[in-house]
Amino acid sequence: MDRDPSDDRELPDGNPSPGGDGNLGPGRHGTRQGGSLMSWLQLAARRHTPFGGTSGRGSSHSSQHSHQSDIIHIQRPLHRADEIAPSTSRDVPMIEVTDDQDDASTDEGMSATDPMEQTGSGERMDSVCTGDDWVLRHHSRTSLGKPLHRLTEKQKKKLFFIEALRTRYKVDYDKIQPIPYIKDRLYCVDKVYVEGGFEFMPTEHVTRGSSSWERLESYKSVFSDQRIQSVRRIFEGEPGYGKTTFTLQLAYDWCHRVEGSPMQDVEVLIILRMRQLSGIRSIYRAIEVYLLGSDPLVREADIAAIIRESKSAVVILDGYDEYPDQHSRRETDVQRILKLDLFANTPVILTTRYLPDYLAPITKRVRLTGFDEIARDEYIRKAVVGEDKVALSIIKARLKENPVLEDLCQVPLIFVMFAHIAYENQDFQNFKSVTEFFRYMIRCFHEHLKNKSKELNTVRYSIDENDHAALDKLAFLAISQENQWITWSREEICKQLGQDFYKTYLALGIFVEEEVSSYNSSREVKVRFYHKLFCEWYAAHHIVHILSQPGQSVSLKELFRHMKPEDVQYVYRFACGLNQDVGNSIVPYLQRSRGGLDRFTILCLLEKSGDVKGILGSVHHMCSQTVIIKEGDNRMLQRSTIQLLDIAAGHGILVSSLHLDQCFSNFDVTNTCIVLKSGHRLTNPKTVEVLRVSGRIRETVGDSKGIEVTREVLLGLFQTCGSLKEIRFEGREFLLPHSVPTEMIPPTLKTRKIIVSYEDTRGMIHQLNWDDGHWQTTTSEPALRISQEVLDQQWALEELARLTTDGIPVSCLHLDQCFSKFEVTNACIVLTSGLRVTNLKTVKVLHVGGFTGRGTIPSRIEVTREELLGLLQTCETLEEIRFEGLEYFLPLSIPAERIPTTLKTRNIKVSYERDRKHGVVHQLNWDDGQWQHQITADGSVMVFIFQEELDQQWGMKELAALSTAGVSINRLLLDRSFSNITDNTQSIILTSGCTIPVLHTLLELWIRYTDVDLEMFLRVLAYIKECTQITELNFYDCEVPDKVDPGIIPPLLKERGVKVDHVDRHSKAGIWYRLDFNTGNWKRF
Repeated sequence: MDRDPSDDRELPDGNPSPGGDGNLGPGRHGTRQGGSLMSWLQLAARRHTPFGGTSGRGSSHSSQHSHQSDIIHIQRPLHRADEIAPSTSRDVPMIEVTDDQDDASTDEGMSATDPMEQTGSGERMDSVCTGDDWVLRHHSRTSLGKPLHRLTEKQKKKLFFIEALRTRYKVDYDKIQPIPYIKDRLYCVDKVYVEGGFEFMPTEHVTRGSSSWERLESYKSVFSDQRIQSVRRIFEGEPGYGKTTFTLQLAYDWCHRVEGSPMQDVEVLIILRMRQLSGIRSIYRAIEVYLLGSDPLVREADIAAIIRESKSAVVILDGYDEYPDQHSRRETDVQRILKLDLFANTPVILTTRYLPDYLAPITKRVRLTGFDEIARDEYIRKAVVGEDKVALSIIKARLKENPVLEDLCQVPLIFVMFAHIAYENQDFQNFKSVTEFFRYMIRCFHEHLKNKSKELNTVRYSIDENDHAALDKLAFLAISQENQWITWSREEICKQLGQDFYKTYLALGIFVEEEVSSYNSSREVKVRFYHKLFCEWYAAHHIVHILSQPGQSVSLKELFRHMKPEDVQYVYRFACGLNQDVGNSIVPYLQRSRGGLDRFTILCLLEKSGDVKGILGSVHHMCSQTVIIKEGDNRMLQRSTIQLLDIAAGHGILVSSLHLDQCFSNFDVTNTCIVLKSGHRLTNPKTVEVLRVSGRIRETVGDSKGIEVTREVLLGLFQTCGSLKEIRFEGREFLLPHSVPTEMIPPTLKTRKIIVSYEDTRGMIHQLNWDDGHWQTTTSEPALRISQEVLDQQWALEELARLTTDGIPVSCLHLDQCFSKFEVTNACIVLTSGLRVTNLKTVKVLHVGGFTGRGTIPSRIEVTREELLGLLQTCETLEEIRFEGLEYFLPLSIPAERIPTTLKTRNIKVSYERDRKHGVVHQLNWDDGQWQHQITADGSVMVFIFQEELDQQWGMKELAALSTAGVSINRLLLDRSFSNITDNTQSIILTSGCTIPVLHTLLELWIRYTDVDLEMFLRVLAYIKECTQITELNFYDCEVPDKVDPGIIPPLLKERGVKVDHVDRHSKAGIWYRLDFNTGNWKRF
């Protein structure tokens, strides 16, 4: 392509610029106008100055680096450089590049001499170009240990790409601004980043419903913790909870190869801000435009190749809730990424306030829970006061003096502002409401700007801080839409507010500018609020303006139609606090719409009165009844309740009963507070009289991990809750200590005689005896469930021993996935932990539960004839025994002559159900020792047959029973059990030699982990042709023929619309393909 004559500009040394715009970097035409990428490198290398730097986390730069191999560093133009504090250049480790071509290869027309040596200088060249120039930094050789010009074109592009990413990220992570109105105080993220809480949902598949959350030790566990291993992770967090700061810390770690960081060994890190991707469907185009600049050396195809071929790559999409095209009808690459259609094997992290409409089942959910007291202290020390302990205690005291701010300061961004303002303002006061604090904070913003304007040679700002009606309306219109959108173009916002007003609020820090590139590479400045709370503050002013007009007849229902308290709670609270008369309208409206004076309405009442004393009557009324915090409550409602409990504790108001309904997580002994599953903390429950803690009713222990309540936790709860009279735990989700040693019990607790009880899911009540520290059971005929957890097993065995000793019948003993075997010699059951169940004499029903059909089947357990008969004889009062689970193999029959007469007389009911999905229960007939098959299915069923011979034999029994009964078999899964098809294609041969005839009620046949060649594949097609009702054939994790001649595919399959699918074994994400009967090719779907 011919070069534009207007681009013939001179560099300072007289050489023509390799591109337009006077930059040392590529011009409008990229590398195409100047020949090869190498040519550009040579030209750029002539312009140089010495440089130095530091390495790692502020460590000094070693002089030995001058003798190391090349480091190529490309620095994009720094946008808004006047606002970026100078920072020391940091060397980054060398980039590893795949040596995919011969060392001797050179670009066409280039000399084999190192271009560094062509300068005529014997000195090593280190070059740095600052300002708007790109930077080329290198020594004499590349990281491959060979001259720069001997790199392949592909390797050069990879080097440029990675270094351009590093430079882009450095611009972002080096300008953290804790206080928005102090623009000359910028920090590197590593100097101020403090971890808040991280929790994950430990479910096998992503779920949107309520579930337990478990704590992650650190953000560094994101990739190392096996419990959240996945190529898709969602990081959820409310505004200001540090989602973006977290991504910047990862960027810092990646750029500096921070030891111990999950980014240490990542070769390529892509971080994109979702709010910038409007109208850009291609993810590679977005990377090119936003991370590499408008005229990069690397193009979309190069980016795709680099990511695809890198040893390890991670993609972070920050702020999905701000993504403009999330509801676009035209599919974008972001939507394809969420569906695993793109980057199927590349780890992707998505940060968001809420879940996308679609999530791949393998997605793992992580959430940020904000700052606890430890994180707050760490931030104050790290970024505010250093080692000044006096200043630290003053800031902490100011927070304790303002309990109404406790909830607000869980938001890291708000706490950061609070900490800095509390430290720097001697007139910091006590606040009686959140409205009062926010008004003070806004005043601080304006006062700082006024003081700064008095300095010489500074811009004067003359906007009245109380004159913001146009901004109020703008904020209200943004936040009252069904889909809130609080970002504007600079031109648009200046037109609505005026240039002077806009510049003032930009200087205040309430507005934040962000330069973005559009799809056609033009640059545009977008404007947003520093935090959503500012938008809610000004929107509340507009609501006050509307509702305070004389004779106004606005419907509050219509006014708040799209403003749910769960999303914009502070709009309501601010409006009530700004104008008492308006509050008198809003509070009754909330009472009507929320069914009474609920907890959130009381907080709005607090804002209206402007003083806690004004709501003490309402708090008294609330605390006289049972206060309930549910797991299903949204976070806003839980926070509201906790804040009211804090107010009650602060004024000595007794809480008659507090019910934590399926939301208790643990008790933090160190910080003496109750931690909820949502991450919220009850720091001040000292006036609670009765504490009721109920847990989930788990059908199986595998549904969720039990919550262990240790002795220390139990005693800590008693001592923290100073008014406590009774505490009740309900549900087997809790694992309480089976005893509390008397020497651990403080005398004060013995004197208080607190009632401590535990009621499990079957109504069995246990009460702690303070005299000996043991539990007493008060139930006439209890049932026991023993789970996999050792503590639960110890508890149950001790209980079973007491019941047996006292001669109390046990109505049912349920061994839930913990049965290992029966020892005939010792007449006892051995559990998976190795513990033994010896007290079986009073058990009436023994239920041996096992695998439920989800996840991986545990070790298979064969129950022999001798074990079964021995178990029946040991349990003297046994009336029934049930085995349920695919892991159990019971004998196919028991010879009649081996059955003791006593057992025949007792006629114990013995049943065996391999899986409920199979729809068959087998019951032992004592007359002949054979099993009778009872069909329990009321619809279609699924049958799984695995590789063990006994399993295949039982599977044949079930298929025969189902076929005879005419029950539709929705799916037959042959897992490592398929061997062949008979020559007449009328039967499937299993690995044990068993055969499955044609099943006319079969709908789907799945073959798993068995490779089939073309001949075998055609035999399977011929078999399913005979199954008259079949609709689908699946080869799961199997090798299948790449192509099938369409002429030899049975036409009947096409006529009946039978689907033939297979899943790619080599894809972590499980990519599905379907056979096209017309072409014989596999097509992805």
